[in-house]
Amino acid sequence: MGLFTKIGAGLKKTRDSLMNSVNSMLRSFTKIDNELFEELEEILILADTGAATAARLCEALRKKVKERGVTDPAQVKGLIAETVAEMLRGGQEMKLTAKPSVILVIGVNGVGKTTTIGKLAARYKTEGKKVILGAADTFRAAAIEQLDIWADRAGVDIIRHAQGADPAAVVFDTIAAAKARHADLVICDTAGRLHNKKNLMDELSKIGRVIDRELPDADRETLLVLDATTGQNAVNQAREFKSAAGITGIVLTKLDGTARGGVVLAIREDLDVPVKFVGVGEGIDDLLPFDPDDFASGLFGE
Repeated sequence: MGLFTKIGAGLKKTRDSLMNSVNSMLRSFTKIDNELFEELEEILILADTGAATAARLCEALRKKVKERGVTDPAQVKGLIAETVAEMLRGGQEMKLTAKPSVILVIGVNGVGKTTTIGKLAARYKTEGKKVILGAADTFRAAAIEQLDIWADRAGVDIIRHAQGADPAAVVFDTIAAAKARHADLVICDTAGRLHNKKNLMDELSKIGRVIDRELPDADRETLLVLDATTGQNAVNQAREFKSAAGITGIVLTKLDGTARGGVVLAIREDLDVPVKFVGVGEGIDDLLPFDPDDFASGLFGE
């Protein structure tokens, strides 16, 4: 199954819900007027784009309609897809050219963080990179064992300490192993506890200092894993983590299990953080690089 087909299948619940409403609404209008845009804005908010994002999208649509002299409501759907793609473009690329580069992965329990790390490892290994995982989420029960299973599944090495160990020490040893084994990429599972933001910041700062000291020229990405099924709660989580952890991108999991796919727009527009990967299934190859044009086509295609 190609990437476009997968993203289309993964967006089925959102597309069915959203497009049924959009198509029904457009059929009820014979001209493009303020009432049409007001109804469209309500539909977008219900798809978890967020009120501010829905308003900005509709304002951009108004300009396009006016500039292009569009009068047929049926043509609005294509303009929506075009506008959504434009709003989402920029920042999707992973910057991992140095050897080794580092990906830090954070996220609260239950969002699919460990699974995401395993899928990332498998993806980069398939691309020919030598990958080492660091089990630096040392406080969550079973996190290390779960990551061990995924490392085995993906066929990559893992560095682990006992539960409760210092996460920065795990990262230090993982980097040392990466240097010794000439690895291309280090992927570290890190903490996702938001109940005490200061502890999270202190822990991530300590890990950051280790990386700065041991790999001063390394490319680094800090990815936040969010569960798409939680809708606007995911946006709130992203806002909290952004202030605490300096995230560079989002991995949005379980997109295939929700009608709330509009949350991608909310994250991008409200927080100015790019979505870099989306999870659209349970398989090891069901984590896809995020493509704004494929997303817009998958969302608004028939």
